[in-house]
Amino acid sequence: MKLLVFLLLPCLSLSDVSQGFAKCSRFFLNNDPPQFTPEWGNTVQEICQCVWYNDNNNNKQIMYLYATLYNTDWRIPIYSAYMFNGRKSVGRCNPWYIEPQLDDPNAEPCMAPNGRKTRNNQAVNSDYVGQDPNKPSYDRGHLYPVQHTYDPLSMLATSTLTNAAPQDSEFNRVQWNNHEKNVIGDLEDCDKAYMVIGVVPDHSKPKLNNRVTVSKYYWRATCCVKNGVYTGQGYFGPDNNNRVQQLSITALQTQLAKDYKPT
Repeated sequence: MKLLVFLLLPCLSLSDVSQGFAKCSRFFLNNDPPQFTPEWGNTVQEICQCVWYNDNNNNKQIMYLYATLYNTDWRIPIYSAYMFNGRKSVGRCNPWYIEPQLDDPNAEPCMAPNGRKTRNNQAVNSDYVGQDPNKPSYDRGHLYPVQHTYDPLSMLATSTLTNAAPQDSEFNRVQWNNHEKNVIGDLEDCDKAYMVIGVVPDHSKPKLNNRVTVSKYYWRATCCVKNGVYTGQGYFGPDNNNRVQQLSITALQTQLAKDYKPT
């Protein structure tokens, strides 16, 4: 199993820039994306998440806004990485998009509406609708959350299903939502702030729509750069008390080394 857990944490990133992240390596500390290949479900795709926009001359351009490592077997992301640029008042876009290039290498590189088509290598909206009311309810839980975005384009870019995984609805809307708000206060005074947010899959539970692996828990690693000093902090949730637990980077990497192993 090639599992370089240390490299998942931005304050400890040491790996070489991979070709897939070449256009968005700036979202990792020192331009060094982590390398991660799980032993079970080992088909991964590096995605530079982007949107189209028109420049001042009305020419169509691509803007890269964050990076995602996506597992096409699980149909959920392993992690998304971005730089926190301060919270501004940004509205929310309800539609969700997909990444056409995951199923068609010749497709355009940025997110697009999916329509009614089922995709082999990624989740689609229909995977989340029509859930059995007698079973646990799952939201499309953001990794890069809307409340950490800073303008309409960055907000829009988070609304791709490659940046989401099935997350317990109550936990997503209460505990994890409050955690995302609290992180803003922790990082607002940083000169630069890097984040990596990931999903540990729960293979003991049925897949959503028999296609999409649900999350065991979400985790977050932050790296604050202030006056040349690097400070890291780890989080994961839900823990055994259905809360978000704060812990050191070292403790988080120990937790991930254990929980990413197949059982």
